[in-house]
Amino acid sequence: MVAKGRTEIIQKLSRREALAAATLLSGAISNFASPPPSRATPNVFRTPEGRILSRCRYRNAESFFVAIEESRFTDAADLLYYTGIVAQLALSSHLLDVGFDDQWCARNIGLHISRALAHANATGLNYQSPKLDRLAPALSPYSVWRNPDLDGSRPPVPASLPEIPPLLRVLLDHVRGVTGHARHRRGKAHG
Repeated sequence: MVAKGRTEIIQKLSRREALAAATLLSGAISNFASPPPSRATPNVFRTPEGRILSRCRYRNAESFFVAIEESRFTDAADLLYYTGIVAQLALSSHLLDVGFDDQWCARNIGLHISRALAHANATGLNYQSPKLDRLAPALSPYSVWRNPDLDGSRPPVPASLPEIPPLLRVLLDHVRGVTGHARHRRGKAHG
C-alpha cells in the first residue's frame, strides 16, 4: 500500500510537473517560432536636444569630408572607411533632426549606411542617388574597411567606385537643405 501511495503521489507530481513544463515550454517555443524583435521605426518627435545633436553631427560630417575633398587617401580602404563616416554622420543628422533617439539609432542602424539611408528616406529626406544606392552595401557596415578580420584580411574593394567627393558633397548639401543647418565654414590655411 505504501508503494501504491508513493506511485500515486509520483504520478500526480509528474502530471503537475508535466503541466507546468508544458505551460513554460509553450511560451519558450512561441518565442522561437516568432520573428525576431522588429526594427520598426519608433515613435519620433522633435526635441531641442535632438536638434542640437543633429547640428553637431552635420558639422562633424563636414569636418570629416574635408580630408576626402582634399584627396588625402591613397588607400581605397581608408577612403571607404571615411566615406562611411561622412555618410553615417550626415544621415544620422537627419534622423536626429526629425526626432529619432540616438541610442535607438546605435542599436538598430549601427554602422550600416543602407539602413540609415532607408530610415532617412522613409522619414522625409527623400534622397535619391543610384550611385549611393550601389555603394551603400559595400559601406554596410563601414567598419570592415578599418578593422580587418582576425586573419588580417578585408573584403575586396568594389571594382568600380563612383567619384566619392562629389557624391558626398551632394549628400551633405541635400541633408543641409532638409535640416536647415548652416554649412560648416573652413578657416584659411595657416603656414
